[in-house]
Amino acid sequence: MSIFNAIGVAGSGVTVYRKWLDAVSDNIANINTTTRTSENAFQARYVAARAAQDGNGAEVAGIHYGSAEGILAHEPDNPLADAEGYVRRPDIDMGDQMAQLMMAQRSYQANLSVVDRARESYTAAINLGK
Repeated sequence: MSIFNAIGVAGSGVTVYRKWLDAVSDNIANINTTTRTSENAFQARYVAARAAQDGNGAEVAGIHYGSAEGILAHEPDNPLADAEGYVRRPDIDMGDQMAQLMMAQRSYQANLSVVDRARESYTAAINLGK
């Protein structure tokens, strides 16, 4: 594997983890979104990754969505509540989302470090000839 391959592989990882960070931040931002019981709840997004088709790095295989049913919550004071006082909330666990956020952030940083190290190695190799 050459230095350029290392940059490409790590760059693909950066892209995958950025998508994961975007999905998790969207889930956290909408964790308290309420809807009417006749409507769908916010659906959490989950990123599926796989090895890149060319064998170098990773890529997003797709986005999967959580349940549109969500959770019924009794909030009679909510303006969106039905006749019995229920609203629909997304079925998102904050603890799980925070753990995913930390994993995605650390992985994103690790891939950026690989890009930096490969760039430094390339620069050092160029400077050897001077």
